[in-house]
Amino acid sequence: MKCDLHVHTIHSGNCSVPGLSRICRESYNEPGELYELLKARGMDLVTVTDHDSIDAAEKLRKHSDFFLSEEVTMILPSGTRMHAGVYGIKEHDHIELQRRRTDTESLLAYALENRLFVTVNHAYSGLTGRRAAEDFEMFARDFHGVEVANGHMLACANKLAARFARQHGKPVTAGSDSHTLHGAGRTFTEISGVRNASEFMAALRRGDGVPHGESGGCWKLTQSIAGIGRSLMRSNRKAVVLSPLFAFVPVFSVGNYLWEQAFAWYWGQRQASLSGNMEAEGTALSLGAVKL
Repeated sequence: MKCDLHVHTIHSGNCSVPGLSRICRESYNEPGELYELLKARGMDLVTVTDHDSIDAAEKLRKHSDFFLSEEVTMILPSGTRMHAGVYGIKEHDHIELQRRRTDTESLLAYALENRLFVTVNHAYSGLTGRRAAEDFEMFARDFHGVEVANGHMLACANKLAARFARQHGKPVTAGSDSHTLHGAGRTFTEISGVRNASEFMAALRRGDGVPHGESGGCWKLTQSIAGIGRSLMRSNRKAVVLSPLFAFVPVFSVGNYLWEQAFAWYWGQRQASLSGNMEAEGTALSLGAVKL
């Protein structure tokens, strides 16, 4: 069975770009239209991971192949922010997750107690701001899975996430992270030998998920921003005054590409260095034990 485990709808709230946050949404995907498109692109199961919202479920709960998820904006003990995918939830879980999202230990304890699957999304991206070394320690120790194929992240960031998952024995997920209809269902997770959402989730926890699909890049981001801009102007005629800003979209995309490359390279190098130091320390301890 195939499922795009990271996709957004109009219920993901407003964008975080200064000056546009009051008038522009993160996504203009209507839940029903998104569902039909995902099915047309071969998804056997459908879920939606809106930012801190499950409102899309109102339109989708009637489908037997839909299951509830969300992307929670968490504040880690280091003070940094991250996006966590939380899968197989119920409506009352959403309330508890939002109540605990500034207390990572409490949220993860709740997830463990209620058998919710929590993933680290786009770990090597600067999308949510700065990162700290202790964040990765927490990702390795406490989180259940790692997103290793994100349709809007650079290939180098996805490769680093895959390496991190292998090093720490974490189950993997994949999803388009699409905020427009264009990319939805083009990056997904596949699991063989399962028949429904319940079996899919159980197999995902066991580490049976296989990632498929494309990564992101400059052109894809440009298309996405342009698509959101067009949707904004269709929904709000007054926003047409912003149309000259479209000329700067490629500039923004190139700048974002360079920033994301630098962010991934820096934290990839840091993680490689830390892993090397840990291996060296382990070897030294082993040698010391042999001498004793």
